[in-house]
Amino acid sequence: MKKEQVVNCQFSVWYPIFKKHTIKSLILPLPQNVIDYLLDDGTLVVSGSDHNTQQTQTNNSDSDAEEDIQWSDDETTTTVTAPEFPEFTSKVLEAINSLGGRVFPKLNWSAPRDANWIALNSSLQCRSLSDIFLLFKSSDFITHDLTQPFLQCSDQDSPDPVINYELVLRKWSELIPGGEFRCFVKENKLIAISQRDYTQYYQHILKQEEQISQAIQDFFSQHIQYNFLDEDFVFDVYRDSQGRVWLIDLNPFGEVTDSLLFTWGELTSGEVAEQQEGPAFRYTTSEVTVQPSPCLSYRIPRDFVDLSTGEDAYKLIDFLKLKKSQQEESEEEEEEEQENAPQ
Repeated sequence: MKKEQVVNCQFSVWYPIFKKHTIKSLILPLPQNVIDYLLDDGTLVVSGSDHNTQQTQTNNSDSDAEEDIQWSDDETTTTVTAPEFPEFTSKVLEAINSLGGRVFPKLNWSAPRDANWIALNSSLQCRSLSDIFLLFKSSDFITHDLTQPFLQCSDQDSPDPVINYELVLRKWSELIPGGEFRCFVKENKLIAISQRDYTQYYQHILKQEEQISQAIQDFFSQHIQYNFLDEDFVFDVYRDSQGRVWLIDLNPFGEVTDSLLFTWGELTSGEVAEQQEGPAFRYTTSEVTVQPSPCLSYRIPRDFVDLSTGEDAYKLIDFLKLKKSQQEESEEEEEEEQENAPQ
């Protein structure tokens, strides 16, 4: 994967090419002061309005600080003023309203899919700038876009291209996860299709396997093939209830992109393409193979994810020992209480 391929997968590069086949969107240049705010470690979120806002921030008195530490059980509160971006806020609200009042936000490449847990409705649907900032400042995917977009490129010796960061607002659409698929293209040939939400079992995919695969192949040959700037790339599609296929996103052909039910070894070696004439199509075939969402690791400690998936047997053993020890201690305490109880 070359840096040029990453550049070509920016939303503002591919959207004009495939505008007729994707969801209506608007692109706004991201001011430098907004970028600085997104990269700031602070947790303060700006208001969606143009008015001055203040927010109370709670600090534990035993936290690190330059001033002398005063030990206390009490918590202190300081009033801090939220940063303001009046001109940018106005443009964002105007764009949101023109798209129906609800949008799906993303940057040049990524959407904050790893941060939907922090939203009140656990959704990426946004109605204001504050909704967008809350998701962006909580997302590792967004931070990667802003700080390390070329991290896994093979041509690290070449200078990084200059990136003009943009806020992408897409008209909100209720997409059923079972209708999303990721497609892998090598040398302008569609070699593999994977169920996007592979953590769930969708019965209709099993029943309509041939129709789904053929619909995606037709869409690729008619609208995508030879029209993109690279011959190796990954694209996501959505097949609606009427059977129509829509382009959702384009990604670089490389490990920075999740290979889902395939491995990058299979995709790059040509192993998948050699196994059959058409593209390989993989999907979750039964409820037995349902898995936890990979985004769980962004919302709870990794140890808990390992326990739930069984990836680390030693952690599970330690956890069971801990629970047994806690139970024994509890039983001993109950026995002591019974012995010391007045007769």
